[in-house]
Amino acid sequence: MSVLDIKIYKTAEPKVKPTVEEEASLGFGTTFSDHMFVMEYDSDKGWHDARIVPFGPIPFLPSAAVFHYGAEVFEGLKAYRTADGKVQLFRPEENAQRLYNSAERLCIPAVDPADFLEALNALMEVEKDWVPKSFGTSLYLRPFLFATDPALGLHTIHHAMFVIIASPSGSYYKEGINPVKIMIETQDVRAVRGGTGYAKCGGNYAAANRAGYKAEQKGYTQVLWLDGVHQKYIEEVGAMNVMFKIAGKIVTPDLIGTVLPGITRKSCIELLKEMGYEVEERRISVDEIVEALENGTLEEMWGTGTAAVVSPVGHLAYKDKEYCINNNEIGPVTQKLYDELTGIQWGKKEDTRNWIKTVK
Repeated sequence: MSVLDIKIYKTAEPKVKPTVEEEASLGFGTTFSDHMFVMEYDSDKGWHDARIVPFGPIPFLPSAAVFHYGAEVFEGLKAYRTADGKVQLFRPEENAQRLYNSAERLCIPAVDPADFLEALNALMEVEKDWVPKSFGTSLYLRPFLFATDPALGLHTIHHAMFVIIASPSGSYYKEGINPVKIMIETQDVRAVRGGTGYAKCGGNYAAANRAGYKAEQKGYTQVLWLDGVHQKYIEEVGAMNVMFKIAGKIVTPDLIGTVLPGITRKSCIELLKEMGYEVEERRISVDEIVEALENGTLEEMWGTGTAAVVSPVGHLAYKDKEYCINNNEIGPVTQKLYDELTGIQWGKKEDTRNWIKTVK
């Protein structure tokens, strides 16, 4: 018997799944599968009523704490279909632990990582036919956890809900693997040490909307954040961690509580070290980046994240100047990382690191 004792209630009206021809035009997060996982928490009962139900509205009161105090955390991971039809997940235990850590930071009742994985596997067993077949597509999985306390007063959270939804998706960026344009933000900040920067919570992304909108109006895909105290040190791109190749060495911001500990970031660092590159995780000033751009030692720049995997940066703007990186072409290290990661994820390359978990 399942530890969670997950009940399954299948829909009587299954949706029509995208055809192989339609998979090529799948966007990101706009189509959803037939079912979702739901589980509730009450302080006197703990987590209970684990179930898989038809995808649809979730009923709770307008006074729920998630609406008023942002008591919410989430994750993002993908299920991939290999050429021989198997369905597999990439390092899901890392997502399970990060959701736990995020919930602890926001003081929301956490889901035990083992229960997270059990719930995820149960949903995947029901929804595995929703995993697209075309290379480059995937079933994006969005686990999220939020407070449902019905009273408006600020207090410890006593009621919560954990949900996992699934969405067949294509490329996160319309540019695909082509280089994107990024603008360094010089006014708004994303996080400060001691805040929620390392947690994957909606408030971090909501606070980024204004800067993202301004960047979009100027023709840029996302913003690159500076630290919240000095506005001097590089932190991360809106939806990605960031890495630079400067004079043959890889540098990336260190994890000091203001940067999301990305799973793709972690995987890239491990791969880069295997490839023989020196990788430095440290404070990187914007002045150092500008100097490297101007003297030609900044050879490559890329973002890393679950949704985009690896995304090369072809143009970087700072204040009133825009710099072109590597002739606006994907660099050899970026390409190698992309090929290695996607090769493992879609089963084209052997998984020698125990990163892949096959869905039964």
